[in-house]
Amino acid sequence: MSKAFEKYQQRRLRSSYLSVVVSVALVLFLLGLLGLLVLKTKTISDHFKEQVAITIFLNDGVADEDIVVLQTILENQEYAKEVEFISEEEAAKSFSEDIGEDFIDYLGENPLKDALNVYVKSDFVTPEKMAEIENELSKNSSVFEVSYDKPLIDLLTKNIKRISFWVLLFSGFFMLIAVVLINSAIRLSVYSKRFTIKTMQMVGATKGFIRKPFIWKGVKLGIFGSIVAIIGVAVVMFYINKNLPELQLFDDIALLGILFGAILLTGIIITLLSTFFATHRFLNLKTEELYY
Repeated sequence: MSKAFEKYQQRRLRSSYLSVVVSVALVLFLLGLLGLLVLKTKTISDHFKEQVAITIFLNDGVADEDIVVLQTILENQEYAKEVEFISEEEAAKSFSEDIGEDFIDYLGENPLKDALNVYVKSDFVTPEKMAEIENELSKNSSVFEVSYDKPLIDLLTKNIKRISFWVLLFSGFFMLIAVVLINSAIRLSVYSKRFTIKTMQMVGATKGFIRKPFIWKGVKLGIFGSIVAIIGVAVVMFYINKNLPELQLFDDIALLGILFGAILLTGIIITLLSTFFATHRFLNLKTEELYY
């Protein structure tokens, strides 16, 4: 009978430990993904901003040499990430493919002009700076017109600020939830051994002596859960990087070290504090209170 009860207790204990590891792993996995989003918010926003291009339409009859000179000047500007020349023939071919017919046969001539697409660095993609660049480029004698999507710039700027705010707010809220969930799992684990704690206390063991193995066990469970969470985050990052390599998730090793280190440290700190306060609570309970 005693052996059967002992086996039952061991199964309950293993189940309790497993639930703690799973809870810690799941919470830290989601927290790690959120942390990755926070750390990579600028990279993600920069990626979308740098898809914006200023199109410079050139006057008819501009010599090829002048176009090369203008392109070189633009490439040396601090705001330019990339400059691409599109001839009027290339523009006509692309437009014909888009509409599904040769519009030149209908019009009798090509109304399109040679153009330079200037892809702007992310720091300059704001309504004010784009307007300054437009004014500067319009002064060139070879330029017929400068065009870019102004409503898109306004929308992009507002949405990035809004998203950044909500990501930070949600991160703080989710961190609070993570602490509560992990703390609950740890308390349930310690609760299953409340009679052992009280027995040790009754035979004269000090609170520090009783608390120490529980805290060490909690920290080990936190480490195991953190490692599982780190592996999960790494797998997700690998998948995202494979499909969206422009996000450069694995390029910044220091940033990855901070992220994974933060996941591990968070798991250790939360489980350590949760175990400490859980054992402290049961150490201060009276014997009759252990049954409620």
